[in-house]
Amino acid sequence: MRTFSRLGLVAAVAIALLGTPARAGATTFYDPPSPLPSGANGDIIRHEVSQFYIDPVKLIRADAKVQRIMYRSTDTHDRPMAVTGTVLTPNVPWIGAGQRPIISYAAGTQGIGDSCAPSKALAAGFEYEGPFIEGLLARGYGVVVTDYEGLGTPGVHTYMNRLSQGHAVLDAIRAAQRLPEAGLPDAGPVAIAGYSQGGGASAAAAELQPSYAPELNLKGAYAGAVPADLAEVAKVLDGHYAVGFLGFALVSMDAAYPELNIPSLLNARGKQLFEQVKNECTVEAIAAHAFTQSSTLTNDGRSLTAYLGEEPYKSRVGQQLIGKLKPTAPVLIVHSVLDDIVPYEQDRTMARSWCSKGTKVQFSSSLVPTHVGGFVRAYPEAYAWLEGRFAAFPAPTNCGWF
Repeated sequence: MRTFSRLGLVAAVAIALLGTPARAGATTFYDPPSPLPSGANGDIIRHEVSQFYIDPVKLIRADAKVQRIMYRSTDTHDRPMAVTGTVLTPNVPWIGAGQRPIISYAAGTQGIGDSCAPSKALAAGFEYEGPFIEGLLARGYGVVVTDYEGLGTPGVHTYMNRLSQGHAVLDAIRAAQRLPEAGLPDAGPVAIAGYSQGGGASAAAAELQPSYAPELNLKGAYAGAVPADLAEVAKVLDGHYAVGFLGFALVSMDAAYPELNIPSLLNARGKQLFEQVKNECTVEAIAAHAFTQSSTLTNDGRSLTAYLGEEPYKSRVGQQLIGKLKPTAPVLIVHSVLDDIVPYEQDRTMARSWCSKGTKVQFSSSLVPTHVGGFVRAYPEAYAWLEGRFAAFPAPTNCGWF
């Protein structure tokens, strides 16, 4: 009961501050050595003691040992990269069967400025997903939260890039297993969880795990409101209050695929927005760009979403589609029909594709209004489903019923 009361106390603050970043200045911790030391994906490059506050006033400190880490991973083009993150080891004992599990938590949209990194937000008490992470710790799970590529570290954050995010999420588990100071099992049961951008990263990681990290004892993946088809998401975001997220995606695509030369499509106003969002976090982007029509940003007055049906943009966006590969671990997908940011139907298409490949999928729908409302509503269902996977209960599936 103490845990749930703590979650209730901070939930309103966390949701009100949705996406508000830590405003810590640059620190040398986030500057990777050059060249990167030789090693394998998931190897620790450096680490230091950190902290995790659940509220921005710093009244509630998580009951866990906290380490900020930098580890090796692989980018979109299979090049080695350094990624930062946070490893959390609860002080409460693990009372379940077997070894203490580790959950790789993929954060939702933070923004693409370096100050938006989850590791900075956690330390400052500004991470809006902090209450959910606290709930994982209260259940005795070790947790690792990646910052993804380019958040905190040099370079551009590859927002919604399937390969980069999936790799970072899986290699974060390896890093947590290899960090002696964390005291977590080096080959125990693991799971993946995330919502929104984090749902996309979780789903991508679940698809990639059989080939990229087959040694992981993956028990399941919870993926909420997955942006599985970016072309469909872009149609919703154009002119939306969260149109700044479309700006994040444009910058990300241009960084991952510079041959697209996306700035060449933009007029002076579009180029200004393109540069501005590079330093913005979620709330800033919403406040600065709400309801902007992308047709006002292009040289020829066409919407940016119109370009997505043309080459070379169509192929690159198509490469981000989730649902083409088969996760071998069970998956829980939670999505509200009334989601106002990520279209519901494209998640049902993704889930059906996985079912056709033989994945055990539990697809859970609701009628909770808004994207944020769906996030909060998914809390208890995600907790219960994860508990079932670590307890070795048969994974539920409703394939064929949705």
